[in-house]
Amino acid sequence: MKVQIFRGLNILILSLAGLTPSWAQDRSSVINSEKHAFRLATLVSGLENPWSLAFLPDGRMLVTERAGRMRLVGADFLVEPKVIEGLPEVAVRGQGGLFDVALHPQYAQNGWIYWAYNAPGAGGWGTALARGKLQGQRMTEVQVLFSMQPKTRSSQHFGGRIVFDKAGMLYLTLGDRGDKDRAQKLDDHAGSVIRLHDDGRVPADNPLAKRVGALPEKWTLGNRNMQGAALHPQTGELWTHEHGPQGGDEVNVMRPGLNYGWPVITYGVNYGLGTRIGEGQAKPGMVQPLHVWVPSIAPSGMAFVSGSQFPQWQGNVLVGALRGQMLVRLVLDGEKVIREERLLQGRAGRIRDVRMGPDGLVYLLSDSPNGALMRLEPERP
Repeated sequence: MKVQIFRGLNILILSLAGLTPSWAQDRSSVINSEKHAFRLATLVSGLENPWSLAFLPDGRMLVTERAGRMRLVGADFLVEPKVIEGLPEVAVRGQGGLFDVALHPQYAQNGWIYWAYNAPGAGGWGTALARGKLQGQRMTEVQVLFSMQPKTRSSQHFGGRIVFDKAGMLYLTLGDRGDKDRAQKLDDHAGSVIRLHDDGRVPADNPLAKRVGALPEKWTLGNRNMQGAALHPQTGELWTHEHGPQGGDEVNVMRPGLNYGWPVITYGVNYGLGTRIGEGQAKPGMVQPLHVWVPSIAPSGMAFVSGSQFPQWQGNVLVGALRGQMLVRLVLDGEKVIREERLLQGRAGRIRDVRMGPDGLVYLLSDSPNGALMRLEPERP
């Protein structure tokens, strides 16, 4: 009843803010893919460069906007006009701003919400990780758990994806910050995945925890800019994808202490010139990617399909594409990509995030000053 009473007022407020709920829009036509027919429904529009999405147990959603705002979206897809307060300062610079948001695996018991963001500090800014508890429209008990070092004034390659594994360990992806040589340094956080306990402590079994001169948080090295990360539902291992330079986007499985090669090896080339980077495409002791895109699709967002809504996609990987403005479906045989299908080309904009909802439907965010929250809904026979 309360929703019905205030719906008209909320539509007016949201319209003034440029945010429109799904029930005020038309549904799209049927899209046929190799395995499923579905519709693309726009649930909310008018979001400013939305970056990430998390589902609360009560049906509401948290959406981050790169410009430093975190918003609440109701189960009816009404957006709270007031943004969530209490977040630490976010440095909005180029590609930097507010990134991923994720719930603790035991959120129902402890209430912790985690987010990655570009934090200012000595020397410039860099990716950081914080957590807090949502009380109304404010984050409380806020704790900064990690802040990358060293900070610089570069405005690119922040990484910023958060994943919890089945043991409750937390992984955060970090880009090379536009300085490729940093990705090979053990005493530099850039160009790596870091692994932490949920309270920010460094696990004693991290691969570099006891190595003199290395940063103990580092789980991997040699990564360029990972903006997609997801846990494999069967193996429990962390899968990521990362942006290559001009070509050479990669899909990888992250394993402790491994070197993924950047910038010593890559399938990409120097922008504009087309000249070789590093030593070629392979080198002993450096990991080969599971899948490579040449030319680049600029991947962002990643999810393994689960649930009953898209049974013929079960276990497939969905990857958003910024440059390609599409959703890519990868069919797997173990750790081998055996087929790729490209969906929604030019229909959903620059796809920034891909999430499986608790309802088994696929949710997308489009990266635009007038970005949208969208959903794939299977067409029933």
